[in-house]
Amino acid sequence: MLDHLGIQVADVPRAAAFYETVLAPLGASRMLDFGQAVGLGVDKPDFWVGATTGEGQPWETHVAFAAADRAMVQAFFDAAVGAGAEVLHEPRVFPEYHASYFGAFVRDPDGNNVEAVCHRPE
Repeated sequence: MLDHLGIQVADVPRAAAFYETVLAPLGASRMLDFGQAVGLGVDKPDFWVGATTGEGQPWETHVAFAAADRAMVQAFFDAAVGAGAEVLHEPRVFPEYHASYFGAFVRDPDGNNVEAVCHRPE
């Protein structure tokens, strides 16, 4: 349903480096770079980080990236922790969402809640 998504960040190079690191295990990479906006993706740049356009801090956003399997969720989590992300929820099953919902949640350098999720059973 989504074609692409963009979030505002305080420091585009820092955020782009963070997302390059944590999305690499999911098969994504930097695809376009316009300086104040960087597009990442697998087949096309469908996730964007861009400079904050208003005054003050960027608003918190929740973004969930699809993972093909649980190992990818773990790899995302390990990359995020290695990149200095705050841990919100370590990889685990969240039965309150559904029986096979396996996710990991971290906070990016700008305070956004970022998740990798696999909906497949083990």
